[in-house]
Amino acid sequence: MKQPSHKIFLQKKIYKMDITGLTHEGQGVGKIEGFVVFVDGVLPGENVDIKIVKQTKSYAVGRLVNINKPSENRIKPFCPVFDKCGGCAVQHMTYQAQLDFKKDTVLQNIRRIGGIQDVVVNDTIGMENPYKYRNKVQYPVGWDNGEITIGFYETRSHNIIDGSLCDIQPDESNKIRDIVRSFCKDAGIAIYDEKTGKGLLRHVMVRKGFRTNEIMVVLVINGDKLLKSDDLVKKLLEEFPDIKSIILNVNTKNTNIILGNKNICIYGQMYITDFIGSFKFEISPLSFFQVNPIQTEVLYEKALEYAGLSGNETVFDLYCGIGTISLYLSQRAKRVIGVEVVPDAISDARRNAELNGITNVEFLVGEAEKVIPDMYSQGVKADVVVVDPPRKGCDEVLLSTLVEMQPQRIVYVSCNPSTLARDLKYLTEHGFEVKEVQPVDMFPWTGHVECVVLMSRVEK
Repeated sequence: MKQPSHKIFLQKKIYKMDITGLTHEGQGVGKIEGFVVFVDGVLPGENVDIKIVKQTKSYAVGRLVNINKPSENRIKPFCPVFDKCGGCAVQHMTYQAQLDFKKDTVLQNIRRIGGIQDVVVNDTIGMENPYKYRNKVQYPVGWDNGEITIGFYETRSHNIIDGSLCDIQPDESNKIRDIVRSFCKDAGIAIYDEKTGKGLLRHVMVRKGFRTNEIMVVLVINGDKLLKSDDLVKKLLEEFPDIKSIILNVNTKNTNIILGNKNICIYGQMYITDFIGSFKFEISPLSFFQVNPIQTEVLYEKALEYAGLSGNETVFDLYCGIGTISLYLSQRAKRVIGVEVVPDAISDARRNAELNGITNVEFLVGEAEKVIPDMYSQGVKADVVVVDPPRKGCDEVLLSTLVEMQPQRIVYVSCNPSTLARDLKYLTEHGFEVKEVQPVDMFPWTGHVECVVLMSRVEK
């Protein structure tokens, strides 16, 4: 629908607006005289007063001034800096309403983008206790009025919100942050300035094994030495004897990418361990490992169920990362072939297979859209294909090869409902049908949703 071209908002004027929906990121949507306006911190069904802070030709952005009619799903956020921090978007919404919203997000994307109207989308599987669920936190470090700030970025900015407590992180993460802050102040550690590229400490990362309680602390530095690092090690170990690894990660590039490629171990070992189901994994500073281990097990069990394996199948696990899903599938498959473009991830995957005594998996380095067509041309086929692509979804060359290969089932694990819907559209137009979709809430209090989709080949 074409937007009204004549509407010009006055920035000091207060406008009334009904909120009719939420974006996939949890931002409220409404219209003023037919013109689309986005507002943070509101819920569908609410009538609000706003001021316009930004306008383009196609939309405007408003700032909430007052809620005239609150939603029955509105609750008080548990985080004192919720209105500023960019980490969580829907803390003002009841947890059940979040689960319903995420199911509807998946459903509407599949219908609108995928063009699939008759689809079974199950209720979102939520958490019994949706707090302290993250096993990894990455804190940016900065300065504010002469004080060291270690926290999270403000919504759509690089201003650091230095909240004292974050209830989606384990307690250890919050306390380790405070120890590092105190050490930097006492030792006179220079804080990195992303504008000038000067200073040393850039980020603090904490990883925790939920089943093992092992902790890793990573300091991302703009150099390769940290003065008085022995003092920091001593302070951390006094408070947390479960720390198994303290790492200096070297990142001297002027970039938004948090971690560099070089790691220097200043205490313990280069990895910690944790479990998903019965499988043990070694997790290094650069390893991709799902941040919610409780829901990861739920997600993988559903993927294994949808794969419908009898023990005789060859399975492709594409975008396999460090092999977590591959190992899960190996329980019931004859053979699993994992493909991942990141060489370090494949090294981790091979080591994790060896660690668990798994012999029916193999891992290949390369882009799935190149490796799979090449394998297929050599006669290597899969009975079942599992894909877990990044947010951009699958490459069409890969989808085309899967269509030609004609596996019995495709299990699609997705972190982005819109690219998922686009890829489902392609597959349903080329001989597959969507049997079932299962959303899983991997990131409570945010707008993000993961889901697992079962597709079957249409028999002719």
